[in-house]
Amino acid sequence: QVQLVESGGGLVQAGESLRLSCAASTGRISIRLMGWYRQTPGNQRELVATFPLGGSPEYGDSVKGRFTISRNKARNTVYLQMNSLKPEDTGVYYCNVRDWTGGAHWGQGTQVTVSS
Repeated sequence: QVQLVESGGGLVQAGESLRLSCAASTGRISIRLMGWYRQTPGNQRELVATFPLGGSPEYGDSVKGRFTISRNKARNTVYLQMNSLKPEDTGVYYCNVRDWTGGAHWGQGTQVTVSS
């Protein structure tokens, strides 16, 4: 029912920027929150940023001040602008959508690789 299409990953050098996008097709399901998580090598999946409907963005400690999440409610799309990328930002980034029934939906993931 909920389909998430991610784009924008790739290979960059340290200090450069990338912008991720996630477009959600939700049918009749209403979105409560959109966000991004990531899984870096050897670590569990962690919060990058979330943007609740009617609320303020929240960020993981490791990305505060460098990443910015934004959302186009009309298009059901969420973006992640990643600046000043570091090698430790390398990982698979997953779009996450939560609906009002408590359901959580995940994208397929997009690879971000930052070389030193």
